[in-house]
Amino acid sequence: MTVKLTPYLNMEGNAKKAIQFYEQAIGAEVLSIMTYGDMSEMPNTFTDDLKDLVAHAKLQVGGSELMFSDAPDSSPIEKGKQVTICISTNDVEKSKRIFEALQQDGKFNMPFGEEPFSPGFGDVTDKFGVTFQVYTEIQN
Repeated sequence: MTVKLTPYLNMEGNAKKAIQFYEQAIGAEVLSIMTYGDMSEMPNTFTDDLKDLVAHAKLQVGGSELMFSDAPDSSPIEKGKQVTICISTNDVEKSKRIFEALQQDGKFNMPFGEEPFSPGFGDVTDKFGVTFQVYTEIQN
């Protein structure tokens, strides 16, 4: 079973521009990108501008990856959450165990569960104030 740590950049509505910048500046290659509009269960109260924001993107930079998302309402990102650490596994149960372990004496920001971009995902801030996104890779 593989476990990877990946920097996750949380943006305030400009993820697409940041992705384009990193493609040019550091030779990043877009591996995947999903907007909020691509997610079928998003509320139809979302405006077209909000639907166009990045819900999840993954870039390859040399032998490493970067992940991105926009805050769904383009709101300011809370201090300490601009860059988080994404822990990826290829096993939902392993991801859930990691999430639960990090949550001890910490707090969850988004409960662990199935999402359109992952069969097991959750966002947790540990007891030291470090925020982790626990992400299960979709098996192809």
